[in-house]
Amino acid sequence: MRSARAVVTGGAGFLGSHLCEKLLAEGMEVVCIDNLLTGSLSNIEHLFGRQGFVFLHYDVTNYLHVPGEVDFVLHFASPASPIDYLELPIQTLKVGSLGTHKALGLAKAKGARFLLASTSEVYGDPLVHPQPESYWGNVNPVGPRGVYDEAKRFAEAMTMAYHRFHGLSTRIVRIFNTYGPRMRANDGRVVPAFISQALTGQPLTVFGDGSQTRSFCYVDDLIEGIVRVLLGEVCEPVNVGNPAEMSVLQFAQAIIQLTGSASPIEYRPLPVDDPKVRQPDITLAYTRLGWRPRVPLQEGLRRTIEYFAARR
Repeated sequence: MRSARAVVTGGAGFLGSHLCEKLLAEGMEVVCIDNLLTGSLSNIEHLFGRQGFVFLHYDVTNYLHVPGEVDFVLHFASPASPIDYLELPIQTLKVGSLGTHKALGLAKAKGARFLLASTSEVYGDPLVHPQPESYWGNVNPVGPRGVYDEAKRFAEAMTMAYHRFHGLSTRIVRIFNTYGPRMRANDGRVVPAFISQALTGQPLTVFGDGSQTRSFCYVDDLIEGIVRVLLGEVCEPVNVGNPAEMSVLQFAQAIIQLTGSASPIEYRPLPVDDPKVRQPDITLAYTRLGWRPRVPLQEGLRRTIEYFAARR
């Protein structure tokens, strides 16, 4: 990786900023591209002035050109939380389709390896549990969440088309629930929502009866998994997430305990098409790439709570 040059779209977002940081630490030059629709300069301001780091304020759904040689193109640009993609449905579809097309075109023009940040949402409300990469999913294409689910499914299809038709070196990572510093407190995802509510003494809002399950992976583990997918030899999709499954109610109770909060739990109706279960089968990542998560949930939550507490 040393002396290589990478382009990261969506590089000012939660995951994108951690990825830029990791690639720089490994000796790469990094071109970070973001239109700041849901990303933030505060996520990458500590990288300004670092040798080899460049930021471009740009919308990747437009023509995409980066001067000079490029070795890797990592496409992370997209709204990624329910609040974001429900408020920005057209932009979500555009960055999954047009944005992916432009990013693939850049990789093809530069002879670079391309990595797509896909999602566990391609499995929809799964009928197979846990979810292996071979499962095709159970997605409602016309439901409110379909704008994100189908954008990522289309992006995967286009990535594989470029691989098969153009011979492009491509990688696809299906990212499961991830948490850690630099999440936005109001982005609607369960981790920042629960932590913010607990720290301010507000009720923790649990949708449905809280029996739906999620599997939470700390961001450092996830970024390590992404880099292994990028440098590995698996061109098919790879699940990267933590298979330690727990109910949303159990998670809310864990947050209350770790923060020492007196917040009650408040139940609200379950959103449309909300997945009832979510757990990655990471056999492929472990056997082919030697990756598995290592940060215990309590340790990861402690770091994340400290981040939010410092920014109250």
